[in-house]
Amino acid sequence: MNVLKFMTINSFCLLFLACGTGNTKPSSLFAIELEGNKSKFQKNQTVTIALKNKKEKTINRVTYSIDGKEMPLTNNTITLDIPTLGNKLLKANVDYDESSVEITKKIRVLASEAPEIYTYKIINEYPHDIEAYTQGLEFHNDTLYESTGQKGTSWLRKIDFKTGEILHQIDLDDTYFGEGITILNGKIYQLTWRARTGFIYDLKSLKKLDNFQYGKSKEGWGLTNDGKKIFKSDGTEKIWFLDPETLTEIGNIETVTDKSVFNMANELEYVDGKIYANVYQKESMMIIDAQSGAIEGVVNFGGLKKKVTQHEKLNVLNGVAYHPKRNTFFVTGKNWDKLFEVQIVKKQ
Repeated sequence: MNVLKFMTINSFCLLFLACGTGNTKPSSLFAIELEGNKSKFQKNQTVTIALKNKKEKTINRVTYSIDGKEMPLTNNTITLDIPTLGNKLLKANVDYDESSVEITKKIRVLASEAPEIYTYKIINEYPHDIEAYTQGLEFHNDTLYESTGQKGTSWLRKIDFKTGEILHQIDLDDTYFGEGITILNGKIYQLTWRARTGFIYDLKSLKKLDNFQYGKSKEGWGLTNDGKKIFKSDGTEKIWFLDPETLTEIGNIETVTDKSVFNMANELEYVDGKIYANVYQKESMMIIDAQSGAIEGVVNFGGLKKKVTQHEKLNVLNGVAYHPKRNTFFVTGKNWDKLFEVQIVKKQ
């Protein structure tokens, strides 16, 4: 019995020790070390990298990657040539002894250049409903479509932009706070703010066809599309990609400058590979590369708000629509009585 007892205890100890080795945290074995202990870098920057071997294991092979893309190691450096920017996980897959582990390090990959500064030239001024708390603007042919916010005054309209005449309007239920819109394949897509619900309408009749729910995105802010996928802002640094058939989120980019991650993209408009985004609570608009998230330009709309009727409800710049035939942008604001047709020009 004593021999059997000893063997049972001994077997248990061996099993315990084996399990302990298997449960060793990768971070207790290895760590990724970057030059100067930095965590912020620019796109395409070459960075010195090393793997700290805490337990002096025999390392057979190490590969580094970001978002599934391998970062080739050359003379103890990697080059941050990645398609999308922002907050990233740098991964190291380490083959050692007879095992392998994955360790990670949080970094930020920012734009390689500072945004260029733009201003505006007013081409025309048109009437705009002073009661419209503008959240979304978009042209289809020569007709302007507008979505507004605030519970009780949220609606979707078709407008003759030259006269301000309302051609067709549907009102949202008073429980909803309307947000951005976009038009694709004969349908209008509209967001609501915090209800995590969007609506789909027939473009011609404005008849509601369906609802959709948000996924990981936080709220509903702005919408636009590139003809294949829908872009959605949610009040964070992320701009989400939606599948227009299922409205599921299929990816995202993060908006960044050469200095930091930026989280104020509001109403959106897509033009030739760029997303033009109103900056929330500011008289400015970002020009964002739609693939990488790099903020390539900032349009200063300072002074535009002073050109509208000043009143108690007057609110911030919001609403941007591009007219492809006229090659101009149309901008307005919440409770502004004017719609401005502008050209965006680089500041001299």
